[in-house]
Amino acid sequence: MSGNGKLKVKQTKSEIGYNRKQRATLRGLGLRRIQDTAELEDTPSVRGMINKVKHLVQVLED
Repeated sequence: MSGNGKLKVKQTKSEIGYNRKQRATLRGLGLRRIQDTAELEDTPSVRGMINKVKHLVQVLED
C-alpha cells in the first residue's frame, strides 16, 4: 500500500448472487461494475468496508 494514506481498490467479481448489504458496500466504496477502480482514503471505516467484500475486490499497490 502506498504511503500517502490512499488505497486503490478494484472490483474483481460480480456482485450478482450476493446479499444486498454487500452490494451496498461496493456502492459505498464507489465501485459499480467489474474492473472498476476507486482511490479511497486509508481509514478504519474504509478498511472495514473492504474487509466485508474482500472476496469481490482486490487492493492494488501503487
